[in-house]
Order: sequence, then structure tokens, then C-alpha cells
Amino acid sequence: MNTLITAAAPLWRERLRTLGPGFLTAAMVAAAASFLSEHYGAPVMLFALLLGIALNFLAAEGQCKPGIEFTARTVLRAGVALLGLRITLAQIAALGWKPVALVVVVVCVTILLSVLAARLLGFNKLFGLLTGGATAICGASAALALAASLPAHPQKEKATLFTVIGVSALSTLAMILYPMICRLFELTPLQAGVFLGGTIHDVAQVVGAGYSMSRETGDAATVVKLMRVAMLVPVILCAALVARAQGAGAGAGGVRPPLLPGFAVAFFVLACVNSTGWIPPAVQQLGNDLSRWSLVIAISALGMKTQLKELASVGLKPVLLMVGETAFLAALVMVLLRWGM
Repeated sequence: MNTLITAAAPLWRERLRTLGPGFLTAAMVAAAASFLSEHYGAPVMLFALLLGIALNFLAAEGQCKPGIEFTARTVLRAGVALLGLRITLAQIAALGWKPVALVVVVVCVTILLSVLAARLLGFNKLFGLLTGGATAICGASAALALAASLPAHPQKEKATLFTVIGVSALSTLAMILYPMICRLFELTPLQAGVFLGGTIHDVAQVVGAGYSMSRETGDAATVVKLMRVAMLVPVILCAALVARAQGAGAGAGGVRPPLLPGFAVAFFVLACVNSTGWIPPAVQQLGNDLSRWSLVIAISALGMKTQLKELASVGLKPVLLMVGETAFLAALVMVLLRWGM
């Protein structure tokens, strides 16, 4: 045993020397983004992306490149898995069956329409799945999770970065505008909470918009949003099935991607364990903090891996796709609320 430990120590030291510079750089960018977000009120994901893009020369070559690659892939998946600590079955049951049905309908219809719209605009259906999933589920976190589960292709990172930037910007705009829409349509506090939780992309913006109206609205909005987060696992499973059916991601030996990625399994297991009440609040809070930091650090690394010239080359059609998805989602939730769902 001592011989094995002695033999493994140099390998760990070498791995730390290889990955450490890139990871620490991404962590510093994440810390700066969090500071700016807390003081200026903009989404931390957006700050992390912009600051990361400003340092994209570090990912081109040099000591930081391996650590940046590792952070954008492995740390990202760890952060997504830890999102499971936000979900409990009791939270979902407390609101009754109607919000659950609304969330399932909204997520499924929005993603299907996004895939169809992407094909009509000339994009790959997986791009529609990526943008539609980010819009319908939980914004940047869903975009990163879906991107991690989809097969690799030359445009994947550019599509992921565009999606994260788009949902972050649209989520901030929604946080400002949607409470006004709730008052315009004279929604009750519960209805307003369902509307905000069912339409705004990112969790932080849902919380900000909900509690800016009332505590009841904020509580309802948060739980409905967490229901949407819970849809992440079945959507990832569907994405993996689509990829396998297309033979995407198969290597030279014809090996297909796994049916369900390990981080998605971990997400589901943590959500189930969290529902038992066995996890102390302090551990839940620690898991949520670790998840948040992992995602912010990972998105900082993703920002470092892109070039503004490449991102600007996406054109107007992807912008129209994401704006259309967001508008459709808001209209669909409002119609379902009016029908009494």
C-alpha cells in the first residue's frame, strides 16, 4: 500500500502542475465576476463570460491551456451534478399538480418548437435542442449541462457560448420586464410566482423578480423554477438518445456516447437523497455554493476558449431564434395560466 501511494504521489504532483495554472486563472476570473455581480447587480455568468473572453489568449497556448480545458469540461460537470441538492419532492408536491403539469407542457413544447425552428432556419437540430433546453429549463446551467451531454463537433463550443450569453442577457431583461407584465395582467401573487418561475431563464433572476413583488410570489416562483431544473435529467436523457440514434460522437471504433452521462446520474441521485431530508441544511448550502462556484469557474474557462471574431460570425438568425423562444415561452405560460392550469 505504501509503495502504491509513493508511486502515485509524483503523478498527482505532475497533474497539479499541469492543470493548476489554468484552473487557478479561471477561479480568479470567477471571483472577479462574483464581486462585480454583487456590486452592480448583473448576472454573474455574464460577467464570467466577458472577463473570460478578455483573457482568451491564455487558452491558445502555454501553461494555462490544459487547466482551462479541464475546468471547462470536468469542473462544469461537477457543478451540474451538485444542482441536484436544490430539488426535493416535497417542494414540488406543495404546489399541487397544476404547476407540475404546466412545467412539463411548457418544457416539452418549447424544446420541440425550438428544434423545429432551428431546422427551418437552417441549423442542426441539436442547436435547437441546446437553445430550447436553455430557454425552457434553467438558462446557462441547462445550456452547459446539455452541451456536456451532446457529442463533440467543431461548432459546439461557439454554440454553447452564444447560448449562455443569450440566455443570460434575456434573463436579466426578463427580471426587469416580467414583474411589470404580472401587474399589467393583474395576476394574483401565486399566479405571478408561477409565471415568473415558469418563464425566466436563470434561478438568480427568478428569485430577484419574485421577491421584488412579494414573499408569496417569490416562494412560488422559486419552487416552480426548481421544477424546471428537475426537468434537466429527462431532457439530457432525450438528448443522449438523439445523439445515439444519429450515431453522433462515435469514434473510429464506432463507440457511441453513454446513454446517460455520469453527471446527470449524480444529479438525479442527489435530488432523490435530498428529498429524504437526511442531508443537513449546512451540507445543502455547501453543495449549492460549490455548484455555483463550479459553474462560474467553468464558464470563465469557456469564455477563455473562444474568440470574439468566431462568436460574432453566428449572424442574426441565432439571435432571432433565442428571442423567439423566449417570447413564445412567456406567451405560452400566460395562456396556460389564463386557462386555469
